[in-house]
Formats: sequence, C-alpha cells, structure tokens
Amino acid sequence: MKRYSRNMKMLSPEENESLNKFKVCVVGCGGLGGYIIEMLARLGIGHLTVVDGDIFEESNLNRQLLSDMNSLGKSKALIAKERVNKVNPLVNIRVISERLTAENGLEILTGHDVVVDALDSIDTRLLIQKQSEELNIPLVHGAIAGWYGQVTTIFPGDKTLDLLYSNSDNKGLEAELGNPSFTPALVASIEVSEVLKLLINRGELLRRKLLIVNTLNQEYEVINLYSE
Repeated sequence: MKRYSRNMKMLSPEENESLNKFKVCVVGCGGLGGYIIEMLARLGIGHLTVVDGDIFEESNLNRQLLSDMNSLGKSKALIAKERVNKVNPLVNIRVISERLTAENGLEILTGHDVVVDALDSIDTRLLIQKQSEELNIPLVHGAIAGWYGQVTTIFPGDKTLDLLYSNSDNKGLEAELGNPSFTPALVASIEVSEVLKLLINRGELLRRKLLIVNTLNQEYEVINLYSE
C-alpha cells in the first residue's frame, strides 16, 4: 500500500502488514499522548484505545499536539479520535473519555498487546503497571519535565516503576520544571520506537534500563537499573 511505502526500508512487508492486527492502549492524550497517538496511527497500528478524562485548556497549547483554539474545552480523547480519523481512517480507534482507575482499569487494558504510559500522575502510572502485570501485557513508560525526559520498557514482573518512584521527592517534577513543546515530542518518539520493537519482536528494548534525556546539554544516557 502506497500509504506505508516509506516504512518499507526499515520494515519488511510482512512486518508492516502485521501492524494492522495489533492493539495498543495509550493512557493519556496530552503532551506525550498526542504525539504517541499520531505516530502510532501513521505507522498503521490497526487498533488504538485512547484514554483520558480531561478536556483541553489554554495552558495546553504550548506543547500538546492535539490542542488548538477550536479544541479548547473539548474532550482530549474525542479530539484524539477525530485526529486519527483524519490522519489514517484505516485505524480502528476506541475512545475512553474518563480517567483510568482501579475500578475500570482492568476492563480498559484487557486484550491489548502493549500499554503506553503518557501520564503525568505517578499514582496512575503505578496503577497501570500493576494492572498491566495482572494482564501479562508489556508497558512502555515515558515521563517529561522541562528539558528532561525518561523512557523504559516494563515487562510483567519487572516492577520498574516501583524502583523509579520509590522516593516521594520524585513527585511533581513536571509541575516544578514545566514543559516546552519539544520534550514531549522527543520522548514520545522514543516510546513509539519501543512499542514498534515490542510488536515486531526486533531490536534491543529498554527493558530493565532507563534512558535519560537531557536536551539542555544534549546528553543521552542509558542506565542499567538491575545488577546482573
């Protein structure tokens, strides 16, 4: 298909065709989530579930791809669906216009091949790690704050976020440092590359590792989180 012809130098025709059968759940449709949803749709992931209970506000306009003057006051998840339908109507998109909670999370996440963390709440991140583990689904985590970002891929049983967020001082960095337009786009791109590698079972994942991005000094470091 001509739509995906530029994928063919990096993906085999068989890999490209296989993307249509996969189901990916993106939790959060804001700064990270907007870019993640856009890129997954353009790749041709066949089934996307987008989860967000928030509406767009003026303060989102500096960085959130799906926000514009016409979307202010509207559901982030519903706007995500509208965008995907414009970009790639071949993608089947399911909208959950509510927050993921302990009560609804398992039902929302069930049946997906990968869950993607595009949240700004540590408590909800820890919840989706727990629920993804219960459902035996890998989780791709990303977080941003100011010039900085991080990405890791978590398999059931790894409990990587317990290690990253064991110190309460880690909470609230995004609120403290803010976020520009470019950090979400960069970290989202890396998260999507991890999703793709998971789906096609190729390449080296950031499993049990943490990629730390410092765009102020253009430093990129991968840290091993567990001793061998």
